[in-house]
Amino acid sequence: MVNHFITSIRYLKKMVPKVIFVLGGPGAGKGTQCQNIVKEYGFVHLSAGDLLREERRNPNSEYGELIENYIREGLIVPVDITCSLLERAMHQSSKDSFLIDGFPRNQDNFDGWKRRMSEKVDLLFVLFFDCPLEICTERCLRRGAEGSGRADDNVESLKKRFNTYQQETKPVIDYYSSLNLVKRIDATNNAIQVFEDIKNLFRAYNIQSQNH
Repeated sequence: MVNHFITSIRYLKKMVPKVIFVLGGPGAGKGTQCQNIVKEYGFVHLSAGDLLREERRNPNSEYGELIENYIREGLIVPVDITCSLLERAMHQSSKDSFLIDGFPRNQDNFDGWKRRMSEKVDLLFVLFFDCPLEICTERCLRRGAEGSGRADDNVESLKKRFNTYQQETKPVIDYYSSLNLVKRIDATNNAIQVFEDIKNLFRAYNIQSQNH
């Protein structure tokens, strides 16, 4: 009976979701590298932006119009909506390791996550893609010209997004830096080199590749 109880406790502890926050400016390469991490390490990629856009397209969603208005204006969607979508996605997954991309993006996001989720998950670290504004802008405009399908890959929306990033997201990154939780990646390099840097970081954290 005691052994069964200990085994159950170990199982529950094992199943606590492990989370890596992925942050960086628009166009820093977060989505591309998250795809690489998913293939190599078996993480589930949860993009806060993608979840919100998916919810916006759902005709039965009570939040669709509200989300549409926030995204169009380059503003951050209220945290309780974003947290509920992230939590639902984690519950629906059969895995326990998650990349949460583009979140938390401001103090309200941070406070909401801490209130609703911090006791439910194990935050490993914050993966920060550091890339100058000029390079990010060039990448986003190229992506838009190539038909990214994103309504906010245009000059006017980018100005709003970068302003939001500098004023609201950067202080969150700075806060996590003060806790020694931010792992900086030089995102000005090409995608291959960036992923090599990520693999070196993951090795340091003993995060094993699923392909060996």
